[in-house]
Amino acid sequence: MLQPHTRQDDVSPDQTAVKARALRFVLLVGVMSLFSDFTYEGSRSIVGPYMATLGAGALAVGVTAGFGELLGYSFRLVSGRMSDRTGQFWPITIIGYVVQMSAVPLLAVAGTWQLAAVLVVLERLGKATRNPPRDVMLSHAGGEIGYGWAFGLHEALDQSGAMIGPLAVSAVLAIHGKYETAFAFLAIPALLTLSILAIARLTYPRPHELESHPPEVGRHGLVRAYWLYVVAAALVAAGYADFSLIAFRFHDDATISATAIPIFYAVAMATSGAGSLLFGRLFDRSGLWILIPLTAVGALFAPLVFLGGAAVALLGVAIWGLGMGVHESIIPAAVAHMVSADRRATAYGTFTAAYGVSWFAGSAIIGVLYGFAIAAVVAFCIVAELAAIPVLIVVLSAMHRTRTSPAAV
Repeated sequence: MLQPHTRQDDVSPDQTAVKARALRFVLLVGVMSLFSDFTYEGSRSIVGPYMATLGAGALAVGVTAGFGELLGYSFRLVSGRMSDRTGQFWPITIIGYVVQMSAVPLLAVAGTWQLAAVLVVLERLGKATRNPPRDVMLSHAGGEIGYGWAFGLHEALDQSGAMIGPLAVSAVLAIHGKYETAFAFLAIPALLTLSILAIARLTYPRPHELESHPPEVGRHGLVRAYWLYVVAAALVAAGYADFSLIAFRFHDDATISATAIPIFYAVAMATSGAGSLLFGRLFDRSGLWILIPLTAVGALFAPLVFLGGAAVALLGVAIWGLGMGVHESIIPAAVAHMVSADRRATAYGTFTAAYGVSWFAGSAIIGVLYGFAIAAVVAFCIVAELAAIPVLIVVLSAMHRTRTSPAAV
């Protein structure tokens, strides 16, 4: 069975200092992610109606959002491989953040929906560029403090920004009433993001040195267990309905009032952040097997949000948020155990690309099924989620063989 990276209780003063330095790096990157999520999640909460005021129709908005998401995940294949081949993790990360954080406030002066669409796509491209190399750097810190804890702590801070951003934008709109003002306001967290990025780069120029003992994976490259894990994660992603569709169901069925839906989303984000911290710790102590019961529990969101009343739907949204916490902490943390350090950026880029494309495809299928019957939507979500469990069991078996016999995978 895959076991997390552990340390002796009686660590030396030098080891304690290394752990403290690794933790500070995770916190620094986490605060940076808080402000970056503040920026782009705040933007994404209003970009649809903003494009409409510029003359875009529903088709243009939908195509822009869909293409941006598809490019935002598929380009990670490129940025991940480029990071591994060049070893330029910081430069590629910096380019991604600069592109992303510049695109958002520029929406204030877009003027036309066509230019706004280009900026929306650029924002997604920037995120796709910086994520794989940034995740590799986080994984190096996770080698000292625990991969699950590193990614869980980072995600909790990240999700805090995802909650604050839309609320702040809503407040700006309530006061000033102009979308352009709201986008201009987002230049503040964007500049804070880039400032913290500069501090992180100067303070930690060689993040790979944070990891003193990378895990043994049997051989270099992407092993069989990794590809099986990609399949399992893709199944989980395909069956995980996007919150936009859940909110559409609430509105369509008049289950939840329009003013309460944002509160439900805030609950989901809160439980996601809490889940990242809790499940990240559980992963470090117990190993990958914890994903099996969590995946089974996560599948319960579908009947609760699509078939239940207000109270039941709130429980379903909370479970949906906890599942997102699992996706953002345990799932990426486990990748570091499966690949050699010199291929991690490629592994993260490939993994998140497959995850995102599967989410996109699953959302399309769920959207089609929604037109036929809600029961079909629930059935698809549950079957896709539960189908990942036997694949995860095979992954655990493959990882166990890797530990005992490097040639096994």
